[in-house]
Amino acid sequence: MEAVSRTAQWTAAARALETEREDRLFADPYARTVADRIGFELLERYAGAGTVPFLAIRTTYLDRAIVKAVEERGIRQVVFLAAGMDTRFFRLPWPDGVTVYELDRPALLEAKAKMLSDEPAPAGRTRVTVPVDLTQDWTGPLKEAGWRSEEPVLWVVEGLLFFLPEDAVRTLISTLSAHAAPGSVLLGDVISRAALENPLSRPFLNALREDGNPWLFGTEEPEALLAACGWDVREVKQPGEDGADFDRWPYPVPPRSVPRVPRSFLFTCDLPGPSGAGTGVAA
Repeated sequence: MEAVSRTAQWTAAARALETEREDRLFADPYARTVADRIGFELLERYAGAGTVPFLAIRTTYLDRAIVKAVEERGIRQVVFLAAGMDTRFFRLPWPDGVTVYELDRPALLEAKAKMLSDEPAPAGRTRVTVPVDLTQDWTGPLKEAGWRSEEPVLWVVEGLLFFLPEDAVRTLISTLSAHAAPGSVLLGDVISRAALENPLSRPFLNALREDGNPWLFGTEEPEALLAACGWDVREVKQPGEDGADFDRWPYPVPPRSVPRVPRSFLFTCDLPGPSGAGTGVAA
């Protein structure tokens, strides 16, 4: 796999560690398989004090938001952009009729398929892998794979945006809103600019850069970014805040008004209705 794809394996290693806790927030029985040895080696190389608890929180937040979106809104198309070693197709309680599309680089999807080749596909759901480069056209291949732009879609951009330059981030998020029907939902995460500039983060960031996976983008105003790209922001949460804590975050959460604080943000967005007044669907 390309170096940029290996980041998916160290996040899988973190999911495996959470799964093996007695008080686990979720169970991912596939995580250790897809992490492989390299995932645990990279987790040890990259892990700072908050890395493992953050990944447990991010996984839990998105797990619950995904289940809520498909159950309450009736969404039956779910698209994971830069799906990596995500195993939610196998482990989440999907309603019948859901199609999960996983977009990522061809080499990663091939490696993942080999790792999970012995796992039976759960009944009542469909998984479609779409090999693409997200910096190039990907909507065409996604449509060819069966995705329907006229129906609501749940987009998931987990662990992706900070690897892209700002222009690419804005283009991607705008593309998601432009190719979505009313009732669609966007879930994901992003970091603050200060997280890229904090001296305490330099060893971690330097290690990522040395391994060919530099972090490039952060924003102090995720709400403004998402709104400018066509989305109604339902919520933005920092780890440790109500709804994004789950008894895992060990640090105080400074108010957003405090400058130059490294932050991570988890977000849930809706597609605005034709009048720009939102979808009108209760959260």
